[in-house]
Amino acid sequence: MTADGSVPSTHGKPLWLLAELTYRCPLQCPYCSNPIDYARHREELSTEQWFEVLREARKMGAAQLGFSGGEPLVRKDLEALIAEARRLGYYTNLITSGVGMDAARVAAFKEAGLDHIQISFQASSEELNNYLGGTDSFAHKYEMARVVKQYDYPMVLNIVIHRQNIDQIEDIIRMTIDLDADYVELASTQYYGWSKVNAELLLPTREQLARAERIAHEYQASMKGRMKIIYVVPDYYETRPKACMNGWGAIFLTIAPDGTALPCHAARQLPGFEFPNVKDHSIDWIWNESPAFNRYRGYDWMREPCRSCPDRSKDFGGCRCQAFMMTGDATNADPVCDKSVHHAALVAEVDRITSQPLEAVRAKPLLFRNTKNSRRLSD
Repeated sequence: MTADGSVPSTHGKPLWLLAELTYRCPLQCPYCSNPIDYARHREELSTEQWFEVLREARKMGAAQLGFSGGEPLVRKDLEALIAEARRLGYYTNLITSGVGMDAARVAAFKEAGLDHIQISFQASSEELNNYLGGTDSFAHKYEMARVVKQYDYPMVLNIVIHRQNIDQIEDIIRMTIDLDADYVELASTQYYGWSKVNAELLLPTREQLARAERIAHEYQASMKGRMKIIYVVPDYYETRPKACMNGWGAIFLTIAPDGTALPCHAARQLPGFEFPNVKDHSIDWIWNESPAFNRYRGYDWMREPCRSCPDRSKDFGGCRCQAFMMTGDATNADPVCDKSVHHAALVAEVDRITSQPLEAVRAKPLLFRNTKNSRRLSD
C-alpha cells in the first residue's frame, strides 16, 4: 500500500537511470530540455550522495546509467562516479557536448570503465553550430569526436533537428559520415523546457519535415551495415502518441541535480506534485510507494478516450507533460492523438506557427538558455 492509502499498480523495475549531475552548462542551446526555472535549483548532490543513489538503484535492478546535465563534464568527480558505476555493474553512457573534454580526460574515462560517449552537435556549419550553442564550440566538438573514436568507443552523435537547421540535414549526415559515426540520432525537437518557449522559431514546416525525412531514409538505406541513423519525427506532426518513457514510472528513473526523483526529466513542471528527494527517501520507497511515481501507473487514472482505447497498453495515453502543456490538465489524452478532443487545436496551432515565412522566423531573436533568462522567466 502506498503512503496515500492506494494500492500501487503493477510496474517494472527502474532499469534505466538518468543521473542529471548538474544544470551548469557552457552552452546556451535554445532547445535545452532542462527546466525553465533551473536557476532556482542550484543545489547539487555530493559525490557520496551520488554513490548512494547508484548503489540503491543498482540494487533495485537498474542496469543502464546515463550521466547527463546540463554538462556533466563540469563535475570534477565524474571519473569517480564512472568508476563506482563500473564497480557496481552498470553499463554507462556519458551524454555530453564535448566542451570541457580533452584527450587526457577521455583516457581517464576509459580507465574508469566508461562504456559509451554521446557527443552533441548543433549544426553542420561552424557558424550556425556556434550561434545555436551560444559559444565557439564547433571545432572542439569535431576534435573530441575524433578523439573518442581513437579510444575505441562507438562513435555516437546526436543532433537536435528544428527549423533553424533542418535544411542542412544532408550536410549534417555527411558530417557524421566524415566523423566515421557508428550511430547517429537526428532527434527532432520535442517541445518542452526551452524548446516550448522557442516553439514558434523552432517548429519546422510540413514541407521541411517531408524533405528531411526523405533524405534521412535515403541515407539510412545507403549506410545500412555501416552506420545506424535514427530519425525522430516531432510529436506535433504525429496522429498517435509515443509511449512516453515506456509509461510513467515503468522503467525510467531520473534523478535531478538536487536529488529530486522524477519519472521523466520534464515532469518537474507538472503542478500538484511533491516529487520525492533521495536525500529524504530510499530509491525503493520512491519507486514503489511514493504517490508521485504511482500517480499515472496503470489505467485507472485515465479519462476517455484513453480509458477504453485498445492502444492504451501501447502508448499509455502518451506524454503527461505534453497533455498538461497543451490542455492545462495532465490527465487528458495527449493532444498528439487524433482521438483527443484537443487534437484539432494542436493542428491549428502548428499551421499557425509554420505559416510564418522562414525569413521572418529567422529575423526574430531566439531565447537562449542561460541563468539570466531562467531567472527572468521564473519570476
